[in-house]
Amino acid sequence: MLDPVSLSRMEPVLLLNATYEPLTLVSDRRAVVLILSGRAEAVAQRPNGPVFHSERLAVYVPAIVRLSHMVKIPRWARTPPLTRRAVLHRDGGRCAYCSEAADTVDHVVPRSRGGQHEWTNVVASCKQDNLRKGDRLLEELGWSLPFKPSAPDGHLWRLRHLAEVDPLWEPYLAFAS
Repeated sequence: MLDPVSLSRMEPVLLLNATYEPLTLVSDRRAVVLILSGRAEAVAQRPNGPVFHSERLAVYVPAIVRLSHMVKIPRWARTPPLTRRAVLHRDGGRCAYCSEAADTVDHVVPRSRGGQHEWTNVVASCKQDNLRKGDRLLEELGWSLPFKPSAPDGHLWRLRHLAEVDPLWEPYLAFAS
């Protein structure tokens, strides 16, 4: 007998382009809808994975789905938008100045001094260091950065830094690196 899927336990599913290039993660429900509508096919199943039931149908939730038709990724979409959440993710949630937990972002060259709001000028920071730095330059404080800030490399940067990667996804994520 098949176990019904728990609504509180959603399994992320890797979505591949028609060329087997990883695109993004989708919810288990979205993956099943793509399969049932004929827009995607299941590539890999999880052993003892969840199952969605209807009155006449039981659909196993796949670990990986592949689109039937090629989706072109716009060139501008390869560099993600600069947001607080994205900067914190890029810097691993650590302050660029003291390596403690970061909860805000800071402009290395303050905007009041001509600094731009761009990936190469924004780092994750803790509130204490952000206040201590204020609108001063790093040289004025005798501080330095342990890394050179840069834009994340491509639209898959979020997938490459996942804490828990399904072992079934690894061959496809390695292909994208």
